[in-house]
Amino acid sequence: MKKSLLALALMGAFSGAALAQSSVTVYGLVDMGVVRDDNGAATNSTKYSLDSGNQSGSRLGFKGTEDLGNGLKANFVLEMGLKADTGASDGTTFGRQAFVGLSGDFGAVNFGRQKSLTYVASESIDPFAVGLAGNMNRLFSTVTRVDNAAIYTTPNMSGFSAAALFGFGEKAGDNSKSSVRSLAGTYNAGPVFASVVYEKAYDATLSFNPLLTSAMGVRTEKTLVGGSYDFSVVKAHAAFEQLKGVSPATITTAEKEEKANIYMVGVTVPVGAGAFLADYTKFTNKTAGVTDANAQQYALGYTYNLSKRTNLYTSYSYTKNDSNSSVNVYSVDAKGASVANFGKSDKLFNVGIRHTF
Repeated sequence: MKKSLLALALMGAFSGAALAQSSVTVYGLVDMGVVRDDNGAATNSTKYSLDSGNQSGSRLGFKGTEDLGNGLKANFVLEMGLKADTGASDGTTFGRQAFVGLSGDFGAVNFGRQKSLTYVASESIDPFAVGLAGNMNRLFSTVTRVDNAAIYTTPNMSGFSAAALFGFGEKAGDNSKSSVRSLAGTYNAGPVFASVVYEKAYDATLSFNPLLTSAMGVRTEKTLVGGSYDFSVVKAHAAFEQLKGVSPATITTAEKEEKANIYMVGVTVPVGAGAFLADYTKFTNKTAGVTDANAQQYALGYTYNLSKRTNLYTSYSYTKNDSNSSVNVYSVDAKGASVANFGKSDKLFNVGIRHTF
């Protein structure tokens, strides 16, 4: 009897040690709000809706880590998007993130579907954290996630870190086709956050050139530079992106290359348990032969924390397009396809609640 009790005690001790070295966390977020969108496309273009994911995408996720000893850890994340307004899945299963990797003194390396380096930087640069009506990526050209991605991130060195991404195109006979390559450098210490990211994507799609007669695959090159500085009473934000798209040689010379510069300046003003948000974003089309194709977005927002996990929000943005620009404005044709509406304006308003768990 004593031996049996001793054996059970030893098994319990070893089991506890194993559990202490490995952990899995279930987490999530539910975001719901009322939205009014007037894209100015035509008569009766205003739409009211109850939408999921206005400030942050609603989600359910699982993340875990296992201590392998000597400072080495195995890590994984599986995260799926949810449409809280209908209960349906938002996109593919675990389409938000799905990766596994190792971390240690060398940094971290992960493999799977992951956030792009430009999107990671934008989350910290944008006063709206790439959400709400003021999301700077409504004008910036940012791929949010990359399939088949391998990402290496260096350890933090006195605030400095770097990252490299390679997204496999998985096309036989052409390793460049549909691939993504990216490099990022970041400084994050004290009141300062600054980041520079370069990204090259093959067979992507650009649509801001009004000279184009049809959608086409292009090689895009992006350079994003931005950051923020926290003065305590106000936090200042700024970003610049240079965008270039080189089209296939099969089209005419006049349509061959697209260029744009995009700028953003913004502020976060904390007030008690809440914060006021504001930004101004400008899209400047630099494509040869293209005129009157710029766009501007003005945005205001406010968030109020009811607790550490629950907050209320509201935001408004106004997008103004030149006569040859159609940013954030669209209509739907008889077949259900989106149709650009050049020169129109967009007015977007939302109010809602977000809870994390």
